[in-house]
Amino acid sequence: MTRLAYSALSSYSRVQIMRLVQDHPGRTITDLCDETGLHANTVREHVQRLIEGGYLVAETERRTTRGRPRVLYSAATGEAAASSPIARRKAEEAARRGDLMRRVLPWTADAELPSDALHQIDALVEDLGDAGFDPIIDEGALTVDLSPCPHASADGSHRDVLCAVHQGLMEGVLTQAGGPLRIAQITTSCDPSTCVVMLRR
Repeated sequence: MTRLAYSALSSYSRVQIMRLVQDHPGRTITDLCDETGLHANTVREHVQRLIEGGYLVAETERRTTRGRPRVLYSAATGEAAASSPIARRKAEEAARRGDLMRRVLPWTADAELPSDALHQIDALVEDLGDAGFDPIIDEGALTVDLSPCPHASADGSHRDVLCAVHQGLMEGVLTQAGGPLRIAQITTSCDPSTCVVMLRR
């Protein structure tokens, strides 16, 4: 199986672009060039990688005046207007693999969680694995331990942006997968390598 997901975020420039579209949906290539200082061709390449990873969606502007409509880019949040078919397919495939694992290893399933919540966890685990995390899930406590964070050594001025982008992406994965789970909070400590995501129903 080829995993593309978070290789889309292997560049800090793509992380910046994700943060911009998470904060203000409906950005154009020109907007993103102005905000990042990158050349239009570079931004287009980054945007294409993010679309292929299922993290951005493109929509053609509806114009009421003459002129070529612009393409507007937004984060794939899983909501109706910003749902990515790529992200939806990835969530469905993760659910199928999770169901197979629970049939083969029935003791791994938490009887307390409904199947749609388990499918959300399946999608989240696969997505985080693609990001380079090694998540430890406690289905009873509804926690996802991401320690040690592979981004702990990132430039301190970048860490807040990285964390915010990853939180937005995790929220999008949960929404896209469908089900009752959402992120309640992310607990960190003085040690930047420590990160635990608290989920809520």
